[in-house]
Parts: sequence; C-alpha cells; structure tokens
Amino acid sequence: MTTSYITQVLPRVLIVKRPAAMRVLGDSFVASTKFEIVKAFESPLPLPEFLADQSHPVSAIIAPVHVPVTADLIRLLPNLRLVVTTSTGVDHVDLVECRRRDISVANAGSSYSEDVADTAVGLLIDVFRRISAANRFVKQRLWPLKGDYPLGSKLGRKRIGIVGLGSIGSMVATRLEAFGCQISYSSRNRKPSVPYHYYTDVQEMAANSDALIICCELTDKTLHLINRDVFAALGKQGVIVNVARGAIVDEDELVRCLREGEIGGAGLDVFEDEPNVPKELFELDNVVLSPHCAYTSLEGLEQLGNVFGLEY
Repeated sequence: MTTSYITQVLPRVLIVKRPAAMRVLGDSFVASTKFEIVKAFESPLPLPEFLADQSHPVSAIIAPVHVPVTADLIRLLPNLRLVVTTSTGVDHVDLVECRRRDISVANAGSSYSEDVADTAVGLLIDVFRRISAANRFVKQRLWPLKGDYPLGSKLGRKRIGIVGLGSIGSMVATRLEAFGCQISYSSRNRKPSVPYHYYTDVQEMAANSDALIICCELTDKTLHLINRDVFAALGKQGVIVNVARGAIVDEDELVRCLREGEIGGAGLDVFEDEPNVPKELFELDNVVLSPHCAYTSLEGLEQLGNVFGLEY
C-alpha cells in the first residue's frame, strides 16, 4: 500500500521593503501559520526579476507608506487579491487600479489611533507652552544671560477645531475635553452622536478656533485643504497641528505665514516631501517638529501585528 502526502501551498504575502514594525519586532510581526511571507527586501535582484523567479504566485502584499502600490507594481502581481497597508492612510495605493482589478484594500484600522491622538495633544501643548523652545533656552545656557523666559499660553478653555472626526480625531477630542477645551469639528458628515459644534466649512471653523488639529485622510478633496484663506481666518495667535498627511496643508503658505507672523505657531509630524523638511522651519521657536513618528510605539506596533495575524 502506497501512502501519498499532499503538501499544502499557503497563500503568499509579499513584503517589498521592511516595515518599521519588523525592524522592532522582527519576523514575529507577521508570524502566522496561515500564510507564507515573501521578503523581496532580502534579495539583491530587482523586483521584477525577483517576482519572476517565484515558483508560486503572490496573493497579497503588505505595503508600508514608503512603498507606493502603483499600477506598475500591481501588474507584476497578476494573482494579487489583497493589499494591506501598515498605515491608517491609503493614499500611497492606486485605488482606481485596485478597484479595476477587484483587489481588496485594508488599512491598519485603529491600531495607531491612541498614539497619534497622544502625539497631537502633545504637540499642541508644546506649542502653546513653548516646552521645546524652553528646553533649548536652558540647554544653550541662555537663562543666566537673558533671564526670564517669554510667557507661553494656557491650553485650558481654548477653542480647538478638529479637521476629521474619525477614530483619531475623536480620541483627540476626548483628551482635550479633559483640559476644558471647547471642541468643534469639520468632517465629511455630521456625527449626531457627538456634542461638538459641526462646521461644513473649514475656513469658518478656523475663524472660530484658537487652534486647528488635522486628523483627516489625504484625498483629492483634502489636498491643500488648509490654505492661505484658512490661515488668515485662524489669525495671528492661531496654531496648526498636523498628524495626518503633509499635503493636506499648503506647506509653502504655512512657512510664509509662520515667518511673517500671520499665525502663532505649528506642531508638525508630517510634511509634503518627507523626509525633506523646509529648512526655514528649523529657526522658528514657535514650531515643533517630529519625523512622522506619531503612530509609533511598541504597544501600537504589537497591536498592528495582532491585526495582521487575523487579516488572512
């Protein structure tokens, strides 16, 4: 009697470039018995040659924000059925081509929401209270020379406008309520379940706010949504915090307004041409910068790994 064994072929998942989570958590980030990981970043071959050399087709791809999923990449993967981003935003994915090819697209969901909300509030406090600038003042030994440091501004009871009241925006609002802030929001749709004032027009909200916090996704409609008119409405004491995508804000206009004193300050985690940051911002004490790291914490990355483990 002859016994035959059938080897199960697992679905293959492509990773073109190593995600930040894998640099921290290693292969445990995507460890699963449900699929096989294909690591293109470990091969010296150009991606087309690497894929052509694979004996079994790829059915899914894990796409960090620094790996654009373009129509050209999709054409190299004729059996692709799923794109999973390691970010909340999917603006680096060609959604039109995915729809045409009937490819599903999934994002990181709310895995990062708490971390991004914490960072947004941290940047806001930093700008109002001038914490980073005060840190430089002390470390540069200016305190004994110049005496008292310039006053900051109170956060409590400030009017805060949130652009995009999704998972992140809602958590920002909850945190700021604890400071006694007056919350308003602008979003694609009014949310009847929340008590905050709703604006259909961002410029009108800016005119009635002390600070704007940008939490919406980048789309054709939100590209440069925060422009010269919005800055003018926000006014000379107004503050911008952006933890969403750099291109939602007209960066050239933002730099001009900050340098000319047309707005009061900015806390920025994202930029239009990352990792390149306008050098004019480096010299401004009313600007706090971070390198698109609002979403990163060990706990958040572990939670994302759990999401990926259930995704397939």
